[in-house]
Amino acid sequence: MFDTSSYQKEMQASVEKFKEELKKVRTGRAHPDMLAGVKVEAYGQWMPLVQVANVTVSGGTMLLVTPYDPSTIPAITSAIRSDSTLGLNPADDGRVIRVPIPPLTEERRKEIVKTASKSVEDAKVRIRGIREDARKDLKGLELPEDAKKRAEKSIDDLTKDFTDQIDSAFKTKEQEIMQI
Repeated sequence: MFDTSSYQKEMQASVEKFKEELKKVRTGRAHPDMLAGVKVEAYGQWMPLVQVANVTVSGGTMLLVTPYDPSTIPAITSAIRSDSTLGLNPADDGRVIRVPIPPLTEERRKEIVKTASKSVEDAKVRIRGIREDARKDLKGLELPEDAKKRAEKSIDDLTKDFTDQIDSAFKTKEQEIMQI
């Protein structure tokens, strides 16, 4: 019998990666993961923001970035401001950086959904690529024809299950984004 567990693990990893990408998408409410992709030049090298500061939410519409070393405040502020995909304008008081999250316009919400839908397609392409790898491996095996058909159906069922998970996660995120 053809073992699909390794392909299932790969597909699950792709879905998890997609869900992590969705966490970074802005919904109008403050969330610490919004700044997960920000890289800060500190101590002579580029580092993820979470390695140089603690990010928390204040009041639902404000992110508070508390640097571990106050000397990195200008670099952190600059890194957040220069990330054009975020469109945020941080302000610091010498100890903490406040990042207000402005409300989203209807047009901006639709634009964010459109951008996020590209991530959906990328995730589905990864899943289909794994399916194709499984089919190639299956073709190379000496199995009876009916066993190959069952294995192929199993692979297709896995593919459908994981693409459905991607669609479900996106639909939930889309509702979050469009909610005012």
